[in-house]
Amino acid sequence: MKRHPIRPWAVLFWLLAWQGAAMALAAAFPHGELLLASPVSALVRLASLAGTGAFWAAVGRSAAAILGGFVLSCVLAASLAALSARFRAVGELLAPLVAAVKAVPVVSFIILALVWLESDSLALFISALMVFPPIYLNVLAGIGAADRQLLEMARVFRVPFRRQLWGIWLPAVLPYFRSAASLALGLCWKAGVAAEVIGLPAGTVGERLYTAKVYFQTPDLFAWTAVIVAVSVAFEHLFLAAVDALVRKVGR
Repeated sequence: MKRHPIRPWAVLFWLLAWQGAAMALAAAFPHGELLLASPVSALVRLASLAGTGAFWAAVGRSAAAILGGFVLSCVLAASLAALSARFRAVGELLAPLVAAVKAVPVVSFIILALVWLESDSLALFISALMVFPPIYLNVLAGIGAADRQLLEMARVFRVPFRRQLWGIWLPAVLPYFRSAASLALGLCWKAGVAAEVIGLPAGTVGERLYTAKVYFQTPDLFAWTAVIVAVSVAFEHLFLAAVDALVRKVGR
């Protein structure tokens, strides 16, 4: 399916729709700003927050935990996918676990994890857990899509494993991995921030979101949400650009 790019005119349309809805609520209700902050007020509040050290400390702490969980899960999922492709018993052993992680609501894992872990470790664990199924399944599919004739030829001519890895396995797996990573990056931010909102580790984006909700600071709520979106999109572009560069390198 073709993926449509994000166009400036479409972003402008939805910003204007948001502004119109906020103005309509403000005109209809005495405290309409509490129900829906305007994009202007959210941007002003974001600019104010960005001028403080606590803002950048919260963003850095949440990003380190969530993206750390993403990287850790990528390494673990890719390694286990390789083992599952090599040993059927490993794949059969992991199948129920992967199915359970895909099906169980993330909030259930968050509540259960709070029994086992400190709140400071919660976002990393939940992010890693949510990233695991798409990375594992797509890497496994990529391994299965490798050219069998090339592999047979490599075995016949005793091609070293390193050359097989760069010449056969990586070109087959990386497109699948890229697709999974694009999906998983969004999932890990959603799950990680949700874990912070419930666990409330001090000095994190999730804690700030919860505080904004408790005190009806709607502009703060939208400002922190915009930060989550911006950081998630920025890291996704950087990570996928690195994967694309690797794809071009192994494709030569």
